[in-house]
Amino acid sequence: MSKGEKSITKRIGGTRGSKRRRIPKGVTHTRASLNNTIITVADARGQVVPRFPAGASGFRGARKGTAFAAQTAAENAIRALIDQGVKRAEVVITGPGPGRDTALRAIRGGGVVLGCARDITPMPHNGCRPPKKRCVQ
Repeated sequence: MSKGEKSITKRIGGTRGSKRRRIPKGVTHTRASLNNTIITVADARGQVVPRFPAGASGFRGARKGTAFAAQTAAENAIRALIDQGVKRAEVVITGPGPGRDTALRAIRGGGVVLGCARDITPMPHNGCRPPKKRCVQ
């Protein structure tokens, strides 16, 4: 086989796979802060496939932190997951924002089998050290 034939095969796509990977299982990381909700989709090895912030769904300013913006971003993420062939997904939720429950409901109703949902929001045991006492003389 000459060099020319090999390059034609590559161009046609006979030996190369498609650019879009097929992912059997995905992990959805939901970061719900007070100002924004960011949904990151990763495969089982931890490689990020797409990210969906609430701003990419058309919300700007204070509306990015709402529950409706989180629901819209989660629906966009699930649509992209289904396009990539994901059948099962896990959900990891972080943050105290208002969109955390709504995003989880949108993921559950999106057509993907939900494996487990974990909340890894950091909680302080005793909090930060308070400032020293004020001295007034």
